[in-house]
Amino acid sequence: MFSRSRTLPSRIHHGTLEESRDMRQYLQIETRPKPKPKPSEDDTETMIVPQPPYSKCFDDDGRLKRTGTVWTAASHIITAVIGSGVLSLAWAVAQLGWVAGPIVMMLFALVTLYTSNLLSQCYRCGDPSSGKRNYTYMEAVKANLGGRRVAICGTIQYLNLFGVAIGYTIAASISMMAIKKTSCIHQTKGKDPCKMSSNGYMIAFGIIEILLSQIPDFDQLWWLSIVAAIMSFTYSSIGLGLGITKAAENGSFKGSLTGVSIGNEITAMKKMWRSVQALGAVAFAYSFSAILIEIQDTVKAPPAEHKTMRRATSIGITATTIFYMLCGCMGYAAFGDLAPGNLLTGFGYFSAYWILDIANVAIVVHLIGAYQVYCQPLFAFVEKWSAKKWSKSDFVVNEYKMAIPFCGVYQLNLFRVIWRTIFVMVTTVIAMLLPFFNDVVGILGALGFWPLTVYFPVEMYIAEKKIGRWTSRWLGLQILNVSCLFITIVAACGSVAGVLTDLKTYKPFGSN
Repeated sequence: MFSRSRTLPSRIHHGTLEESRDMRQYLQIETRPKPKPKPSEDDTETMIVPQPPYSKCFDDDGRLKRTGTVWTAASHIITAVIGSGVLSLAWAVAQLGWVAGPIVMMLFALVTLYTSNLLSQCYRCGDPSSGKRNYTYMEAVKANLGGRRVAICGTIQYLNLFGVAIGYTIAASISMMAIKKTSCIHQTKGKDPCKMSSNGYMIAFGIIEILLSQIPDFDQLWWLSIVAAIMSFTYSSIGLGLGITKAAENGSFKGSLTGVSIGNEITAMKKMWRSVQALGAVAFAYSFSAILIEIQDTVKAPPAEHKTMRRATSIGITATTIFYMLCGCMGYAAFGDLAPGNLLTGFGYFSAYWILDIANVAIVVHLIGAYQVYCQPLFAFVEKWSAKKWSKSDFVVNEYKMAIPFCGVYQLNLFRVIWRTIFVMVTTVIAMLLPFFNDVVGILGALGFWPLTVYFPVEMYIAEKKIGRWTSRWLGLQILNVSCLFITIVAACGSVAGVLTDLKTYKPFGSN
C-alpha cells in the first residue's frame, strides 16, 4: 500500500493527529511547534498534548516514523555509486596506467568515505542525536553556513542531479542498442554493420521513467534500490568475469605502468587531456554525496542517524571500491591501450553474446532505479517550493485518491504528474542531442565532486564542530579542500575538450 508522504509533517490538533493529506493543512504549521505559555486552569481542556520524542508512529519532529536501516541505506548508496561509471573505469585505468590508475581509485574512495562521514554529522544541528534535523543537503548548508552559499549549493546540487539523469539516459540507450546489435550481427553473421539510432531507445527509457517518477517519496523507493543494487552487482560481475576470461585467452596481462602509449594517433597533448578526463570519470564513479542527506533522512532512530550512515557508507563504498578495482584493472589487463569507453562493448558479439545481453539488461534495470534515486531529491525540492508559493492553488496542492489493485490507494497530484513528466522529457531530449557517454560522465564527475563531496561537507563540519582557524585539523581539512579543487579543475577542462572534439564530427539524431 502507498504510504502517505513524509515531505511535510503531520498536523497536531487538540491532542490528536489528523490523517488528512491536504497539503494546505500541512503548510499551516511548523515541523517543530514553538513552546506555548503555561496554560491557565480554563485552558486545560484545549491544551495540546506534547508528543514523546520517539512514539510508535511518529518521530521526534512529528513526521511519520522513518523505517530505514543500515542495509536500506547501503542499498541506496550502492545503487547511486555503482552506476554506469563502472563501465568507463577500464578506459580510465588505460589512460593512467597500472601505477596511477589503482592509486587514483583508492584515493577517491578514501576521500569520499571521509567526507561522507563529515557530511552525515551535519544532518542534525547541535546534538547529533536530538538536534534539529536537516531534511535536505541545502537545509544542512543553510543551517551551518547560510548566506550565498545556500543558493550556490542548491544550484550545483540540482544541476548535478539533472546532469546525472541525462548521463543515465545515454548509458541506458547504449546498453539497449548493444542488445539489439548482438542479435543483428549474430543473425547476419557479421555481414551487416547494423547501424542504428539511439533515439528510440532513449524515448523508451524516458517513458519508463515517467511512470516510475510518480512514486511520491524517496523512502518508497527502497524496493527499487534493492533491485537496482542487485543488478549493479550482476553486470559488474559479468564484466569482471569476461575480463578475466579475456586476459586468460591472451595469456598475459596487457597494459603498461604509464598507460596509453604516445604514438601516431595519440599525441602527448591528447594523452594529457585523456588522463585528466579519466580523473573526471573516476570522480563520477564515486559521486553520491549530493543525495546523502536525503538518504540519511530515511533512516530510523535510535541509534543516532550519523552512526547508521557511517556503517552504511563504509559498507557501500568498500563494496563498490572492490568491484571498481577488479572491473577497471581486469578490463585494462584484457584490452590494454584499446580498452573501450564502455567495458561491455569490447568483448565482441560472437562469443557468449547471450552473457553480454544479460549484463546489458542488468545495466538498463539498474539505471532505471538509479535515475529515480538521483531525481527524487530534485522532485521533492521543486514540489515543496511550489506548494509554499502557490498554497491556495488546487492544481498544486490538491491530491486525489485513486484505488490501484493490489497496491492500495494512490494519492494523485496533478502538478506532480505534469512537472515530473516534463522533467523526464527534457532530460531525454538533451540526451538525444549529446550522446557522448565518456565525456558527459567526465564533466558531471568533475563539476559535482569538489563542491558537493568535499567543499561543503568540510566547511559545514568546521562550522558545526567550531574548529578554530589555523589549528592542525583546520589546516588538514583545507589542504584536502584545495587539492580536490585542483583535480576538479583539470578534470573539467579535459572533459570539455573531449566534448568539443566529438562535436566536430557529430550529427544530431543520426545513426551510429
